[in-house]
Amino acid sequence: MENKSGIIATYTSIILNIGLFAIKFWAGVVSGSVAIIADAWHTLSDSISSVAVLVGLKISAMPADDEHPYGHGRAEIIASLVVGILLAVIGFNFLMESIVKLRSHEEVVFGKLAMIVTIISVVVKELMAQYSIIIGRKTKSRSMIADGWHHRSDAISSAIILIGIFLGDYYWWIDGVLGICVSILLFHTTYTILKDNISHLLGESIDEVLQKEIIELSGQVCDYDIRPHHFLIHHYGNHTEMTVHIRLPGTLSLDEAHEIGTKYEILIKQNHDIQATVHIDAL
Repeated sequence: MENKSGIIATYTSIILNIGLFAIKFWAGVVSGSVAIIADAWHTLSDSISSVAVLVGLKISAMPADDEHPYGHGRAEIIASLVVGILLAVIGFNFLMESIVKLRSHEEVVFGKLAMIVTIISVVVKELMAQYSIIIGRKTKSRSMIADGWHHRSDAISSAIILIGIFLGDYYWWIDGVLGICVSILLFHTTYTILKDNISHLLGESIDEVLQKEIIELSGQVCDYDIRPHHFLIHHYGNHTEMTVHIRLPGTLSLDEAHEIGTKYEILIKQNHDIQATVHIDAL
């Protein structure tokens, strides 16, 4: 099923980011500020990452087929990795430019234009961040949440630059230092996005709270203590598969054991939206 709210949010993000890039780049060129120009490219990278998220959302909505029996949900994780790598490349480029500017002792006069544009950027980007993160949590979209944090990193970098604008008249080196600060922020955001998504892609153990809740559900299945154990869980975007073993008396017929296992699978699906496969061990 296509994530319509996520797609609408992503299209909105692309349009707003392109507009913000234009005015920030203009303000950066007029003032000669490497920090503002770096921040402008950071904003444009949000548009590029939003395109990657959009592609991920579209692909992840495709139904399962013979080649991909578990669907295409992990396309969102790949989209998130693209966002993270893109941020790292941009951060490194502006780290180098900022160091060059410091070495050349180049001073910057920001002016009112830079101040107004930066204030607009802080407000708009934080609103975009909150919107994307809320939609991402509501739809369980990892790439939308990653994109939201990308927006927030841009809002924070713009806020840092705004502080620097007020200090620019007193310290010639402020623009180069701010450029380095923005770069470090980009690296931190990259680390967060890559760490979470690579861990998810490699596979993670079942959450302890979720395991406890699924074990508690076993009491509703039958009069036997089926002792759920050996949990294995696999995430495919908004689709999750799980296998779990239960124990039943060997005196039960195959039909009776199958009925108990199926009832447990249905309960897990209804309560946690997880497609479970129950393996039965004989006592």
